[in-house]
Amino acid sequence: MLGEVTYLNCDLPSVVRKLEDPESFYESLKAGSIVIFDEIHRLSDPSRVLKIGADEYQGIHILATGSSTLDATKKFKDSLTGRKSAVYLPPVLWDESRDAFGVKDLDQRLLRGGLPEPLLSSGKDPAFFAEWIESFYARDIQELFNIRNREGYIKLVHLLYRSSGNLIEYSGLSKLSGLSRPTVMTYLDSLQIADNIFLLPPFHGGGKREIIARPKCYAFDTGMVTFAKSWDTIRDEDRGILWEHLVLDLLRTQFPGKKIFYWRDKSGREIDFVTTQDGGKADIYECKVNPDHFSVYPVSLFRNIYPEGRNFCICPFIRENYSARIKGYTVEFIGSPIDVAM
Repeated sequence: MLGEVTYLNCDLPSVVRKLEDPESFYESLKAGSIVIFDEIHRLSDPSRVLKIGADEYQGIHILATGSSTLDATKKFKDSLTGRKSAVYLPPVLWDESRDAFGVKDLDQRLLRGGLPEPLLSSGKDPAFFAEWIESFYARDIQELFNIRNREGYIKLVHLLYRSSGNLIEYSGLSKLSGLSRPTVMTYLDSLQIADNIFLLPPFHGGGKREIIARPKCYAFDTGMVTFAKSWDTIRDEDRGILWEHLVLDLLRTQFPGKKIFYWRDKSGREIDFVTTQDGGKADIYECKVNPDHFSVYPVSLFRNIYPEGRNFCICPFIRENYSARIKGYTVEFIGSPIDVAM
């Protein structure tokens, strides 16, 4: 897509040696060149290489990629503030799966996940996901966070995947994983920094019976969830929670940098996702595979406390958006947050 580029795989010792002298490397490039540093966190001082390129060779265009959040490693001695734009790359989005990859079967996307290889394979391959988790620990977690308890760490990952979409229960995770509560908290931090999980905070402030502290945990990919649960098919009751994962990816990519919340009261009534606007407005997003299953009741409970904002219901098979007035509330039924006119 980028055309002619200079590509360097920083996993290779020869590339590491070449970049020990960044000035000579950049001098060898033509003005206007595009250079890609893949797995840049493998370098001993990656921020130095990027900083020199950004400050001294501004005609060069640089794309740096890594298998983890670049800030996850202490090798980055400079934050590169003002010199970089970060892009979150989620698994294949539902729109992309349907329109670009030709995978129009929602169950296939939910079951196999959004990593291209398993998504486009002829069937679900548990060995792929098991190897991916092992590789993630060996290449990212062990190296970047110096975590040595492999068995406990991988057990915690499986527990989180199996309970994905639910509230975090720290004491239960500690008991089931055999890790201390402080260790669980430390491991959760590393998983979140590396974008393996996403912790969704509760939205609160106006109601006396709101959940105010416990986050929800979502795995980064539905394929990992179905692997941890040993599912080889998607049942009717499974689709809703897995569709939430895809909607969360859509929201994170559509609104980069914006905080996303969930809302729940102590009776268990909840709104899937909440985002805020200036002026105290709160937009809410309910996730329904079938729009006929939408209920306005939790919307009414939320709007009794937070009256200002828009109400959306996101459904995978809606091609033409529409609005409906339901018991006094306007609800916009859409196929993707990309369709939201802000």
